[in-house]
Amino acid sequence: MVLSILDTDLYKFSTSNAYFHLYPLSEGTFRFHDRSGEVYDAAFLSALKDEIARLGELALSPEEFEYATSRIRYISRNYWEWLKGFRFEPLKVEASLDAEGHLQMEVTDYLYKVTLYEVPLLATVAELRNRYRAVTPDSGEVLRLLDAKIEEAVRHELPFSEFGTRRRFSSDIHELVVRELKEKCPRWCAGTSNVYFAMKYGMTPIGTFPHEWVMFHSGVFGYKRANYLSLEDWIKVYDGALGTALMDTFTTRSFLRTLTMKQAKLLDGFRQDSGDEKEIGDMTIARLEEFGIDPRTKIIVFSNALTFPKYREVADYFRGRIKFSAGIGTNLTCDPGIEGYRPANIVMKLSRCRMSAKDPWEKVIKISDDAGKHMGEDIEFSIASHELHLNEA
Repeated sequence: MVLSILDTDLYKFSTSNAYFHLYPLSEGTFRFHDRSGEVYDAAFLSALKDEIARLGELALSPEEFEYATSRIRYISRNYWEWLKGFRFEPLKVEASLDAEGHLQMEVTDYLYKVTLYEVPLLATVAELRNRYRAVTPDSGEVLRLLDAKIEEAVRHELPFSEFGTRRRFSSDIHELVVRELKEKCPRWCAGTSNVYFAMKYGMTPIGTFPHEWVMFHSGVFGYKRANYLSLEDWIKVYDGALGTALMDTFTTRSFLRTLTMKQAKLLDGFRQDSGDEKEIGDMTIARLEEFGIDPRTKIIVFSNALTFPKYREVADYFRGRIKFSAGIGTNLTCDPGIEGYRPANIVMKLSRCRMSAKDPWEKVIKISDDAGKHMGEDIEFSIASHELHLNEA
């Protein structure tokens, strides 16, 4: 189900590399969460454990190493040298079913290693879920639906990237989609977040940094300056590369409040992953104008469960005001055209971290611009809301 160690999102490697260089002793736990609360049985769990065991067989090949070091040069060569020796350790993944049959799963390790488990585990659960439910797509219908999306992107000049690894229907459907995008939409599809398919089809690997990077900084440094410090550290590692900042770990309003002029000028743009696209975009434009920065020199990437019709409406609203793109995932890689079918609604997020084994564990949370995407314990929400002034007008 996972085809290669590169069969994951680019930001997993960029974030791993940042931990590797700045916080090599830091540790963390990633915990699985199913927002839909689906129920499974012992047969599913057994099959999942078999697939997790297979992850341990993956290794970076010489060809993949050559690709990574020559095409992803902003990630240091010594990191790719280390990755050649990395192996997933299946025994570190704790997977079980609770009394109601809900899947529980977590994994703990050094952060530069444990961050690499997230996307392969999610992709495995998503694909196994479909096999378990005996859902079989028709490739012709998948292509018909995809062609309509490509036609809309071309007709309305909608730049986008494919972001669909973690909740894809299957690796086969994912590859089919990427191949078609490469062939039929080379102008408007900027690339794919999946490094393996980027390598295989000569596309640009696309990525930024994830919520976990800000969450880690909140755990070890505190909520008040987590956004600021996480950006400073990212800039320290990448020196202007990978310059699209994710805004909504502790609400976009909080992010924009602590954003500095230096950071705003260095960044290429911003990624919106929750909340109302128009409201978030307007807030971002207003903050840039406060700094005297022309918003038309920056880009905003919309990635909140987008469909192409929704994206078209958003694009029309911002056209001429700020550059825009979209990261479209599930709508591309998990749209089999089966009546009544719903994709998996699963995430795997950092739940705790510490600077080193000598430090106590700190629980971490995410306060999204969408209440349904919040994650964490109530006491931490209370602390963060107070320190970040989230309840103030």
